[in-house]
Amino acid sequence: MTTKTASPETITGDALVGRLQELGTHGVLVQMAQRGQIIELRCEMPKCYCPKGRGYFDPTFTPVPDWAPSPDHYPRLRKDGGHLVPWNVRLAHVRCNQLDYAWRVRINRMLEKGLSLEEIAEDLNHKGIKRPHGSATWSARNVRKAFVS
Repeated sequence: MTTKTASPETITGDALVGRLQELGTHGVLVQMAQRGQIIELRCEMPKCYCPKGRGYFDPTFTPVPDWAPSPDHYPRLRKDGGHLVPWNVRLAHVRCNQLDYAWRVRINRMLEKGLSLEEIAEDLNHKGIKRPHGSATWSARNVRKAFVS
């Protein structure tokens, strides 16, 4: 089995570094893999939207494809002063990163307006907005989960 076709669990160590580099990835993600801070080639977002699975990544080129590797600022978002440093990064797909960020910003705006988690859930359900993952309807618990993920 080649590195390109191996499951995400089997691509580790030097092979992981090489695979990230083959995908056109550089910077903090490669540095983290070299240090053993990324242990497998897989999207680490709470919800992965890639139809081919968490372990699939497209090569990085311009424009950057949805399923290319992306460093996600986590736990501190860039807009909140987070930097691309190993303690504040997780591996993600570009699209998964974008969708997670959009949910966090949307819910944060509602919280800033003083809405409770239950009110936010009611508002999202009333507007017919489907949850990004899990059950079909929103609750205070899954609003919180979407915000803090």
